[in-house]
Amino acid sequence: MADVVPLDHVDVLNYAAKYIARVDGPPRHNYGQYVDPADLRAAVCEAWRFPIVSSFTSAGPAGVANRVTFVFADPKPTPGRVQVLGSFGPMYAPIDLERVTFLGEDTIYRAVSIVVPTGQLHRYLFLVDGRPTLDPINPQRVLLDNGATWSQLFTERCTQPVSLDPKDLSLLNRLTDHILPFRTPDAQRFLQYFYNSLDQNAKETQYANAYRLDQPVGVVNFIDKLLVSTESHHAIDYNLCLELIAAVLRARHPGMEPEAVPKETYDNLFTEMGAGKVDGWDYGRYQDPAYFLKLLRRHTYTGAFCHPRQGGNVGAIGWAYLKESYRGPNGESCFEWERAIEPPFGTNTSYLG
Repeated sequence: MADVVPLDHVDVLNYAAKYIARVDGPPRHNYGQYVDPADLRAAVCEAWRFPIVSSFTSAGPAGVANRVTFVFADPKPTPGRVQVLGSFGPMYAPIDLERVTFLGEDTIYRAVSIVVPTGQLHRYLFLVDGRPTLDPINPQRVLLDNGATWSQLFTERCTQPVSLDPKDLSLLNRLTDHILPFRTPDAQRFLQYFYNSLDQNAKETQYANAYRLDQPVGVVNFIDKLLVSTESHHAIDYNLCLELIAAVLRARHPGMEPEAVPKETYDNLFTEMGAGKVDGWDYGRYQDPAYFLKLLRRHTYTGAFCHPRQGGNVGAIGWAYLKESYRGPNGESCFEWERAIEPPFGTNTSYLG
């Protein structure tokens, strides 16, 4: 059974007031991702924040579980019972959502909080008076092999792809690798030394997925998650530009997969994109390759040095690289990041992430 924990009514209402209290206005939050302008999600501010995934520490060590809070706003007519059913628990045991109250009065919201381990991807549905219903707020949805559509969520440090297909991930891996500062021989030696020096416990927990997607710092994973959350409005940029880049590379190296072309080709491509003049680029579909390159660089560096719970900087290796690279006149590090971050990555026991 899923581990249900006490509901924080104030926290739910804070989220509701900030993001979903105003849903009767124009579709101001539709950037092309919703075909139907009447889609409720198009009128919800930052719909990707639902369900609410937050830190949870009372069940054990920090960083091993998240509190996931499902929120449902009553439509008209008001249903008698709302439940949630998902892969985070037995499919035969739906969980009841309780009425959220404010100053002793019922609100239109119902919610439930459960504990879900970090690093997981799940599908779920609401049962509204027994009727299976997609989450009307969460923009993440997955089409199963049987043709059924479910709502989807992922917890912190999830490494399973949620927005990009395998070919896009492979190309993005090569593009980001070309941007990162880890391509020099010295940096490669540092990465190898860092992983080899870990104790077995760290390898099995913090760094278990370090080489997922063949990207030791997890930047591709970070961007994959970013495109269904804070930067969902840029998903169209990636979908178009990765396709256009692949076409350009195939034209320059017929019979070769884009991610396998020589380094010099990527050097030339990046130079051309920076100048906004790429030979073979379809400007009718995307007018500004320089803009996409800036976007890609920003996301790449953010992913390499973000908090590991966001999917990049796997095991804090990006921070470890900075600590090793920047030292003072007496050899002391200028980046003692462990003192500021919670376990298991750092040593600060008063910071809860």
